[in-house]
Amino acid sequence: MKAEVFLPDDYSPAEDEPFMNDRQLEYFRRKLNTWKNELMVGTKDTLEGLQDSTRNIPDVADRASEETDRALELRTRDRQRKLVAKIDAALRRIEEGEYGYCEETGEPISLKRLDARPIATMSLEAQERHERREKVHRDD
Repeated sequence: MKAEVFLPDDYSPAEDEPFMNDRQLEYFRRKLNTWKNELMVGTKDTLEGLQDSTRNIPDVADRASEETDRALELRTRDRQRKLVAKIDAALRRIEEGEYGYCEETGEPISLKRLDARPIATMSLEAQERHERREKVHRDD
């Protein structure tokens, strides 16, 4: 078991420290866990809201509006469920020592990119190449 890493509240990963050192890994672990917990609370609130809102609405327009809202909420939660899976995958990469490195090139992903999108698996350049290839194949 690893010793707990001290991380000041105002800590932010810096380019001048060793890449993916213990402090940076702990910073991203906490960031990912906080994000995941927020999503899980939202999911719980949605489920409770859906259970509470199962009522008979006599007006057809009101019922249609509520069903549309419910479908939108469920679609949003489905996207968040997929996001939780990506967060779990990023947490696994941290544990396995692979976090922060591009899965395509093996090069470090920039700290700014990871801070903005902590589930990133590719460097910005590799992601752009991937999206260009995807666009070319999609246009066929």
